Amino acid sequence: MSSVAHATDVPVAVCHKNQQGTFGLIHNNRPAAILIDVNSDSAVQHVASSFADDLRRVSGHAPLVVHSVDRVRGPLVVMGVLHHSVIIDELAQKGMIQVADLDGRWEAFRQIIVEHPFPNVPQALVIVGSDRRGVVYGAYDISERIGVSPWYWFADVPVERRSNLFLSSGSRRDQPKVKYRGFFINDENPGFNTWALKHFGGINARMYEHVFELDLRLKGNFLWPAMWAPKAFADDDPQNMVLADAMGLVMGTSHHEAMMRAQDEWHRHTDGGVTGGKWDYSTNAANLQEFWRGGIERMMSKGDGTPHESLVTIGMRGDGDEPMAEGTATRQLETIVADQRKIIADVTRKPASQTPQVWALYKEVQDYYDHGMKVPDDVTLLFSDDNWGQLRRLPEAGAERAGGYGIYYHFDYVGLPRNYKWINTNQIEKTWQQMDLAYASGAKQLWIVNVGDIKPMEFPLSFFMKQAWNPEAMNLEALNRYPEEWAREAFGSAQAAAIAHLVTRYSQLAARRKPELIDADSFVLGGKNGSALDGGEFGMMIGEWEHLEREVRDVKPALREDQRDAFFELIEHPILALSNLYHLYYAVAWNHRLAPLGDARANFFADRAEAAFRRDKEITNEYHAVQGGKWDGMMLQTHIGYTGWQQPDTQEMPPMKRVAGAVADKAIVFTSPEPEEEAANASQADVIAIEPQHYARAIGGKGLTWQTIPNLGRTLGAVIALPQGRASTTPGDGVHLEYDVALRNSGTLAVQLMMAPTLDTTGKGTLQIGLSVDDGPVQVLSDHLVPAPSDATTRAQFDWNKAVEDNCRVLEAQFTDIQAGPHVIKVWRIDDNEVLEKVVVSNGPIPASYLGPPETKTRFASK
Repeated sequence: MSSVAHATDVPVAVCHKNQQGTFGLIHNNRPAAILIDVNSDSAVQHVASSFADDLRRVSGHAPLVVHSVDRVRGPLVVMGVLHHSVIIDELAQKGMIQVADLDGRWEAFRQIIVEHPFPNVPQALVIVGSDRRGVVYGAYDISERIGVSPWYWFADVPVERRSNLFLSSGSRRDQPKVKYRGFFINDENPGFNTWALKHFGGINARMYEHVFELDLRLKGNFLWPAMWAPKAFADDDPQNMVLADAMGLVMGTSHHEAMMRAQDEWHRHTDGGVTGGKWDYSTNAANLQEFWRGGIERMMSKGDGTPHESLVTIGMRGDGDEPMAEGTATRQLETIVADQRKIIADVTRKPASQTPQVWALYKEVQDYYDHGMKVPDDVTLLFSDDNWGQLRRLPEAGAERAGGYGIYYHFDYVGLPRNYKWINTNQIEKTWQQMDLAYASGAKQLWIVNVGDIKPMEFPLSFFMKQAWNPEAMNLEALNRYPEEWAREAFGSAQAAAIAHLVTRYSQLAARRKPELIDADSFVLGGKNGSALDGGEFGMMIGEWEHLEREVRDVKPALREDQRDAFFELIEHPILALSNLYHLYYAVAWNHRLAPLGDARANFFADRAEAAFRRDKEITNEYHAVQGGKWDGMMLQTHIGYTGWQQPDTQEMPPMKRVAGAVADKAIVFTSPEPEEEAANASQADVIAIEPQHYARAIGGKGLTWQTIPNLGRTLGAVIALPQGRASTTPGDGVHLEYDVALRNSGTLAVQLMMAPTLDTTGKGTLQIGLSVDDGPVQVLSDHLVPAPSDATTRAQFDWNKAVEDNCRVLEAQFTDIQAGPHVIKVWRIDDNEVLEKVVVSNGPIPASYLGPPETKTRFASK
């Protein structure tokens, strides 16, 4: 079990051996008893029961759960909320536990090993929370460290049995740095919705219990529930809201669903005379206000004057997550917010500022903010990415507000330029870079990520929640360690490094281009159609996927039988499925190349493509058969046959061309240039390509240093100036990278910078980076990308479309009269949030490719 530590010099660390001062959580297969107050908060009761189940999973025996110490003989786990637990408060008054640093804190916990706290109790593990969720996190933190993964149910990660587990002496404290942390179940048809209907009869409390538990085990506290019509969280099953509050979750409604109302509720109960009318505040304000009042009244329906814990979305968008009518005045939206806050104050009988609220600046709503719309200071401003992982706006330097700032991020999306909702295509390195920037810029109140169906986003979601708990601890070194730590927790130490490589390499290959965007023309075939076919760049990519599949086959037999379902769900399935998709379109590309030539080999590739199309269904069926059909329906999302931005209703085989009556008279043989040959070819074309971390010199300044983010981007990695969130610099500040090159010819020199797509987050509209040759003047390159809310109409919008589709932005500068011989290419940091992924230098035309020319290692001086 990977999470079990062997050293006992770390306070409250998990270890195998019973040493001096260690606490026997499990001893000779017997778990310690659990003690909570009889009148504990429901969230404490839930987690005590869940923690007992975890001890049973590990030990094979159920622990005793009691409400009085009189029944206990032996080791004891005590859980309670400071100032709300008689047991905890008595231990504090006796000086047995130090809790002063928990008082009044948000979701903080302390785990303490206490000697002889009660008669007949030689030792106790005391888990004390500053509030109810503090206890929840303190307990689940122990669960995770004794080998119960947060994904034990949602990804079938097995729990390894242990007969003995001990905790080292001492005290350990933790608390989150971001106040609200959670995810959004969205775009849930057909996968999540079909699965829930098959296994739970709907998206109801029986199903949500597993979601709530996952959220809490990931140390999250917030959820936007599934909301695609015809779904409404609190109306479909009133127990949904009740159970969420009982377990300790804070609930909200999505960015466009105001006042705790699901949008579909507007189209329900229309016989009451309120709902169903025009969604227009200028003509139907009274009914909209009554509708919203019902949402807040339901939030307050516990009957004791306290709400079901909520973070209330305010504002208004068009019906069904569409933009408001063109020309909607900023002043009208301010009126809407003011009226909503009056309703909140009236129903809760408290000032509106005492009910947490959020205003989501999503898509065109950000324009209202940019044009000066104001909301009260206690409201959280929720900035968004561009739906493709690039943050659009962040707080101004030094800006503060009582409600703070947050981020709505995407791992899944439905909309232009193309849906992406089938499979995980997210690099945690990208997530880290953008969310590290967000935190450094002051977005610390709310982080929420759209995860589609939850599965298959397990890996990036785990990382997002880990970073959200403590962005300060998730530095670059921690990012680089994370995949192996995640793999070790799920699969043990023996294969952790290999599995970390698989998930990291898969994420990089998958992020190059969303699978929904891939077709036969996405990547470049070689130019040879003779007896040996040249796969070109497309063939090279196929080779990468085949190598990854071989590595999967190498790892899987080394795993225990009970680990293989989790391995299939988390690792094997995405690799097999996406590799197969690449093979499908590779075959289609060759078919389209050879059929017009009357080459009979076109028929061979047509057969290959049809086989890959069938194989796609077989891989899906295998997923649905895991765990006796537990996940049947989850992977139904269509992903083959896109012709526009919206998904096809069914999988559509790409059109093929056959050569009638032809029989191939030669075997299918492929050839591909060796890396040395590629380099030589590039050299002959006067093209030099350099991976960014292979700089000759890196010069920092202004407190900034150049750092490599391994694997980020489409090839080797990326380079960025850290820390983020700093002001712009000028070439005079001297912050730059130097790349040594040797040119064979004189003339005009083109220098391309292949960049990760990023956006200006300050409101000025452009990002700038500098280029120079030797000691010549610096050319400032200005990058102006504008996310297109619908069909692109401007150059900046078309450029954004291409950048997110290709997952790359190419900037270029030209320098005249550059002589043959050695030179230094200098890349100057100007704006924050510029991420360099490759440098390409050329005296002539650059060959067409998707990834850019391969690195020409012989053409520059190494570091």
